[in-house]
Amino acid sequence: MAQALGRLLYQKGEPVVAVASRSYHRAKAASAFIGPAVEPLVYVQLPSRARRVLIAVPDDAVTAVAQTLVEGGMKDGAVIHTCGARGLEAVAPLADQGISCAALHPLQTIASPEQGVTTLPGCAFALTGTGEAAAWGAHIIALLGGQTLSIQSRNKPMYHAAAVMASNYIVALIEAATMLMRAGGIEREQALRALAPMIRASADNALCLGPLNALTGPIQRGDIQTVAAHLEALRAVPLPGAVLQLYRAAGLQTLELAKERGLSAALATELENLLKGGNN
Repeated sequence: MAQALGRLLYQKGEPVVAVASRSYHRAKAASAFIGPAVEPLVYVQLPSRARRVLIAVPDDAVTAVAQTLVEGGMKDGAVIHTCGARGLEAVAPLADQGISCAALHPLQTIASPEQGVTTLPGCAFALTGTGEAAAWGAHIIALLGGQTLSIQSRNKPMYHAAAVMASNYIVALIEAATMLMRAGGIEREQALRALAPMIRASADNALCLGPLNALTGPIQRGDIQTVAAHLEALRAVPLPGAVLQLYRAAGLQTLELAKERGLSAALATELENLLKGGNN
């Protein structure tokens, strides 16, 4: 995240003067990616080089980095962190010094700095805070052609849970589907290739038509025997326990959509009992 945002801001003409890490070696590699004039540093050196600092580190490290900046002599300016689940409390050591603070979380999945440079422009950004730091965050969003989501600190965990379900859990669902394909005798790479068109079409349909109108499949149709056959097959092979639980949990959520689509109360009740393990 830090490297992708740094490079994008550098390309937009923003004064990116330095990048810091716990390791000078890692900071040097990051500075080379961001731009030729970017100086590699360790965290404690940042306050002497810049009055605006963007903290893009793992969630649990944000407060420790904020404390290190205070120890490095930061007493004014603006600080933004990119943690999705935490608000301004994550940078309390800086706020306590009177430094303007905000949180700016890109609603995007980034597997590499190179991918981030491509996918961050145009995405939504959750912005929390006021004053100079929030204004700086809004400026960054505008530079990247993004959409602003104004989120209060107390709502960040719920917002981030939604982001995790829409990204990380989709990856986990795809892995679970691949495992079931393998249990059915199809090797991993072939399974991924075969599933890909359906995964993309399902996502596109849900986003374009809305989940309610996009829903298809046995639960939507009330096909109890099909769902029972799935559960029997999943119980019959040595899969991690979470896969069966995942099928049941996702099925129960799907059932809520099916009921909205008009599935009869009798079928819905039978499917609910089946998915909850009423028939083992």
